[in-house]
Amino acid sequence: MGLRNFIEQLQKTNELTKITKPVSTEYEMAGIIAALGEKPVMFENVKESSIPVVAGLVSSKDLICRSMGITKEQLLPKLLNAIEHPVAPQMVEKAPCQEVVETDVDLTKLPLMNYTDKDGGKYIASAVSIVKDPQLGRNMCFHRLMFKDKNHFVVRIVENRGTDSALKKAGGELDIAICLGNSTATLLSAATTLPMGTDELGMANALEKTDLVKCKTVDLEVPADCEFILEGRITKEKASEGPFLDLTGIVDRVRQQPVIEIKCITHRKNPIYQTILAGRNEHKFLMGMPKEPTIYAEVNKVCQCKDVYITPGGSSWLHAVVQIKKQNADDGKKAIAATFEGHKSLKHCIIVDEDINIYDPHDVEWAIATRFQADKNAIILSNQPGSSLDPSGDLTEGKKATTAKAGLDATAPLISTGKGFKKVDYVKVDLNRYM
Repeated sequence: MGLRNFIEQLQKTNELTKITKPVSTEYEMAGIIAALGEKPVMFENVKESSIPVVAGLVSSKDLICRSMGITKEQLLPKLLNAIEHPVAPQMVEKAPCQEVVETDVDLTKLPLMNYTDKDGGKYIASAVSIVKDPQLGRNMCFHRLMFKDKNHFVVRIVENRGTDSALKKAGGELDIAICLGNSTATLLSAATTLPMGTDELGMANALEKTDLVKCKTVDLEVPADCEFILEGRITKEKASEGPFLDLTGIVDRVRQQPVIEIKCITHRKNPIYQTILAGRNEHKFLMGMPKEPTIYAEVNKVCQCKDVYITPGGSSWLHAVVQIKKQNADDGKKAIAATFEGHKSLKHCIIVDEDINIYDPHDVEWAIATRFQADKNAIILSNQPGSSLDPSGDLTEGKKATTAKAGLDATAPLISTGKGFKKVDYVKVDLNRYM
């Protein structure tokens, strides 16, 4: 369902906190979102803008699944199917995101936020960007945007990724559409790394119907039901971008990055601005969850994979717990290798049996404590391609990040050695009979 439908659903179940008192975008709003534990919240009285702000809509797996009308058990296979079988979206002539067209651009009217006192400026952290590669076609992904002036942002573009490659092919300038207030399907698809040339909006449409509309001033197509579209162009001009909080909760450094000129803004009537907190749950789930189906697919090539969890404690990027149905003695070790293949930025993984709840860190730790021997069940890999988000890795400027990786096989042996590997539970009772 779209953003508005989900907000309405949360209102009906009394799960949406509404803040009616005046709140500032200068640190205060972010502080309230954090204090609420990122539970769904709407700010109706924003001091610096007439536009209401919503946050916390994708801060848990439960909310993510409910926003798409599915169960947790359906999520992994549904994501994998959408990745492997994208469906070309349909075009429409009229769209909610173009109910209002503004060519006199003034970005100061938006409730742009200062998140922490370490920020280099006001930021948009929740938008997805759409560009066209001259050779490969449409590409959608996340870029953080630092406010520069009333019609310019400085954009963080990661080197050698989709937008950077398209920008180089286009000679250093490229049209861009920035989409705010998106469906969960669109957000998850924008965060997913697909094969070069595969359309992320096709993945979104496979997750749930995602119609597109042509932009007003640039040759790009955007989701018809989002709240805002900022149409513009990435220019050859560079400016300082950062610092800003990254996925690991650590402040990212300042870089010289491209400037975007915004030429037109379209939006719904009475639009809603969606934000997320950098380095917190919404950022983590959007970043890490799309890697779970790719790990799931790789592990299933070597043994039977039951479930995958990219853990928030590992910044939803560097750690994974993988549940398998062990049928051969070496399944655990084969699953380790496949897990690292499924997510190449991963640093540590733990393989567990079917009886371990991978969403309970205590249960996972119990499996390590009772079923794992470091000298027999660990795989250590040195000098591996790593993630630039890992501050302990080798992040030498101009080089690909490298790190050491470790896989822990915390599965029980298939053949009993006289030791017990199963938990003993107590009889289940109905307390209502006794209270």
